[in-house]
Amino acid sequence: MPNDSGTKPPTVSTTLGAGSRQVGDKVFKWVATTAGATIVAAIGLIAVFLLIRAIPSLQANNANFFTSNEFLTSDETNMRFGIRDLLTVTVLSSVFALLIAVPIAVGIALFLTRYAPPRLSRPFSSVIDLLAAVPSIVFGLWGIFVLAPQLEPVATFLNENLGWFFLFSEGNVSVAGGGTIFTAGIVLAVMILPIITSVTREVFRQTPTSQIEAAQALGATKWEVVRMTVLPFGRSGIIAASMLGLGRALGETVAVLIILRSAAEAAHWSLFDGGYTFASKIASAAAEFSAPLPTGAYIAAGFVLFALTFVVNAAARAIAGGKVNG
Repeated sequence: MPNDSGTKPPTVSTTLGAGSRQVGDKVFKWVATTAGATIVAAIGLIAVFLLIRAIPSLQANNANFFTSNEFLTSDETNMRFGIRDLLTVTVLSSVFALLIAVPIAVGIALFLTRYAPPRLSRPFSSVIDLLAAVPSIVFGLWGIFVLAPQLEPVATFLNENLGWFFLFSEGNVSVAGGGTIFTAGIVLAVMILPIITSVTREVFRQTPTSQIEAAQALGATKWEVVRMTVLPFGRSGIIAASMLGLGRALGETVAVLIILRSAAEAAHWSLFDGGYTFASKIASAAAEFSAPLPTGAYIAAGFVLFALTFVVNAAARAIAGGKVNG
């Protein structure tokens, strides 16, 4: 029966339906919250595990963990290990890769979103994305056997003509060997290119059409449209994509291990140094993880890499979140 206002009161079925939807919403919220909390708990437990296993080795360490360039763990009574060289090679190779990959990735993303016709953009995007599916060991073998010999004349030229600059000084490894940070950085740049390109491409596609049309109405050329609307809109996305690529480069293992075959000291901050990154050093000694104290030394190095990668990815997520909220 209609009430005084002329509307029908809610039926029993409608009331029951609303109640069931509320129950469903609560169940879904609980499941989603549990899933999210599980990931956070897993990350926290990983950090706790690494710390627990690393502390005894750090206490038995006879060298400064942060400033020593030694990593000698064979004698448990006189362990001397530090992360100075590992940090140097890791940061230098990753940042060098980032400096190469970011401009190329931004150029590819602009081409695919603003210049290429759809019939070319779609297959070309798929080809770029397929680079992410290539195993890292393939990149490593390609880098040391194919790319390194081709880079030798370039490396020699830089070393002879710009050797006064510390990045191009000879360091401790001959440029003729090819197993240097210079080669590893270029290979890492190719490996992180799909990540940066994919994220940047999606950000550029979200540029408001109204801004693009307004610039075109003012008589802006295609490049002026890109410079005044697309690039400013995508600036935060480019930064976030770059930091995600940096996190990928920091943790790369097999390719870097194959290329950086020399264990030479990397104290000169030269691109022609060799050595190990955090990940490649741990991987190279994985077969020797039998005694707790030596294993803990590598776990301590792994904890530093974990913290470094976590900070980089957290910063990327914060920047991306700020972009969305903005």
